[in-house]
Amino acid sequence: MKTLGVIGGLGPMATAYYLELVIRMTDASCDQEHIPMIIYSRPDTPDRTRYILGLSNEDPQRLMVETGRALVRQGAECLVIPCITAHYFHSYLESQIGKPLLNLVKETVSHLKQFGCRKAGIMATDGTIRSALFQQELERQGMEAVVPGPEGQEKVMHLIYQNVKAGKPIELELFRQVEQELRAAGAEVIVLGCTELSMIKKEFSIGPGFLDAMEVLAMRAVQECQAPLKPEYRCLITGQETER
Repeated sequence: MKTLGVIGGLGPMATAYYLELVIRMTDASCDQEHIPMIIYSRPDTPDRTRYILGLSNEDPQRLMVETGRALVRQGAECLVIPCITAHYFHSYLESQIGKPLLNLVKETVSHLKQFGCRKAGIMATDGTIRSALFQQELERQGMEAVVPGPEGQEKVMHLIYQNVKAGKPIELELFRQVEQELRAAGAEVIVLGCTELSMIKKEFSIGPGFLDAMEVLAMRAVQECQAPLKPEYRCLITGQETER
């Protein structure tokens, strides 16, 4: 198996959950059959959304490249970043680090296409939404995107920054309000397009028609590192378990 390098700490809780997902998805019967992983947690990495939106001059790219290179020096052969907004910098990071870096956005949209989705709703940070990472990839792969309006987007950012990142209780009603808005606009599947939102799915039964992008990143890491994937993780859209 290949060694997986994790550029982590963006944020710390999401990184910890990502490691759990990789372990849970690997079809292993003993310790020795799990993927070798090197984790470098850098919570001091500047905020990606603030930089993308021009609200901060602190460039997060330098630290992410430095972290990725350190992982490669320690033997990492496949790299991941459990932070979706950071994929705004994907091409530059991969070119500077010099090792394959799984593209979570492309992999998530490909998973939607594989299971017949035609129109997807996106819950993500302002940086991810305004840079149109998912919208452009959905269009490239022949699908439509739906995003929240201004009030809905404020609710998503509140959930991410004032709930999960702040270590506060999840205001699930806000989550449901944004879900209703996206469903009413025709979203067949709603992408949890921020790794902090993955924590909501972990803690609550959110129902059918969701796809957690971090789960896709974990699944693809298992495959890319040439470890066996448990069959129940072949389809990650909630409510489609019977089709896995």
